[in-house]
Amino acid sequence: MLPVQVNRLTVQEAADRYVELVRAKTVTGALSPATAEVYARDVATFVRLAGPDRVLDDLTGEDVDAVLLAFARKPDERRKINGRGEAAGKSTGKQPGQSAASQARFRRSVSALFRHATSAGWVHLDPMAASSVRARERGGLRPERRALTREQAEGLIEAAGSPGAPPAEATGSGSGRRRRADQRTEVRDALVVLLLTTLGPRVSELVRANVEDFYTNDGVRYWRIFGKGGRTRDVPLPDAVAAALDAYLAVRAGGDGEKALLLSWRGRRLARGDVQAVIDRVQRQVDPGRRRAVTPHGLRHTTATHLLADGTDMDAVRRVLGHSDLSTLGRYRDDLPGELEVAMGSHPLLRRRRGQAVQDDEAGPDA
Repeated sequence: MLPVQVNRLTVQEAADRYVELVRAKTVTGALSPATAEVYARDVATFVRLAGPDRVLDDLTGEDVDAVLLAFARKPDERRKINGRGEAAGKSTGKQPGQSAASQARFRRSVSALFRHATSAGWVHLDPMAASSVRARERGGLRPERRALTREQAEGLIEAAGSPGAPPAEATGSGSGRRRRADQRTEVRDALVVLLLTTLGPRVSELVRANVEDFYTNDGVRYWRIFGKGGRTRDVPLPDAVAAALDAYLAVRAGGDGEKALLLSWRGRRLARGDVQAVIDRVQRQVDPGRRRAVTPHGLRHTTATHLLADGTDMDAVRRVLGHSDLSTLGRYRDDLPGELEVAMGSHPLLRRRRGQAVQDDEAGPDA
């Protein structure tokens, strides 16, 4: 029996064909566009680290390990430690590597590439089977929490609801330029912050939202969120968020033909990068003692953390965030200072005893 003949594609050629297939899956709804772009970005990184001109079938488990280690050491420009935007480790001259979650995601992307390469006849054997590098397990507390504390989150929400004076460029500048009234975006920014902080949508879900995705049923406002993998979920809006939505729709600058909910002052749909700028702009109005830099994904963690800490049913939190599995919630929950003490101070199995003790105290010694 003759050995299987493989198509000896270079790493670049194999990656191009694979990414084309991945993006084609978005047409059928098998993958969301955001997920497809994550795969494409990871595969492009793999090509750079492995070498675009090498033959894919020549890569061994050791070669894959070298790529995974190189990615793990690659600086993560998104990670910050202070409001000045300085990257973590800047003062020591060392840049932080990728987080455990990013390493695990990159490994999954590379594994998916080689699974397809094996079935397509581009490699004899899948080198991932001989790979030994795994992302480190995340243990203990993070060096910096992603979720805001209750005080920090409330400060952000209050700043969104009570915008300060317009920035200098809004009222005038040295060049004499003055921002027009329709360029003021405080009402929109307030809605963005409230949606992110209270409902925790993915940033891709937020910028994809259209006006028609919000509806009313039995007096309750809902947001029909189109999430990953073509899944949808209908999430009720808290009253304050519904009020912010109505306030924004009353002044929204878009014409009747514009479907996007969140628009720039030019009337265009906000991009993912614009959302961070909105958060930063509102953060500047927060009292410094309650201010901490946070990303849109950090506000997703904030939603999960505080809903779960408040005793909200885990399945309800899962549905709000749009996860298919309860186990995923563990990645979106941070420890809160004093949380264990509060939980033990109001233990559900001892509430009756404590209530009886309070009654005895109120009755007094002569009762």
